[in-house]
Amino acid sequence: MTFITGLLLCIGTFFVLVASIGVLRMPDLYTRMHASTKANTMFNSTACGSSVGMPDITVVSRVLGTMLFILLTAPVAAHLLSKSMYWNGYKMWRKKK
Repeated sequence: MTFITGLLLCIGTFFVLVASIGVLRMPDLYTRMHASTKANTMFNSTACGSSVGMPDITVVSRVLGTMLFILLTAPVAAHLLSKSMYWNGYKMWRKKK
C-alpha cells in the first residue's frame, strides 16, 4: 500500500513539474494555459495517492469529490479563458522562418 501511495504521489509531482516547466517555456498564452490545465487534470493522481495512503471514508469521499470537481471544471475554465482572449484580439504565436 505504501508503494502505491508513493508511486501515485511521484507521478503527480512529475506532471506538476513538467507543467511548470511548460508554463515557463511556452511562447504564448494559449500554450501556457494548455500546459497548466494538463497539470490540473493530472493532479488527480496526487489526490488519489493521498486517498490510498489514508483509507478513511471521509478522506476518500472528499478526495473523490475534489477529483471530480477539478476534472470537470479545469478544462472548461481554460477553454472559456482562451475563447475570451481570442475574442479580445490576442494573437497566437507564429514561428518566424
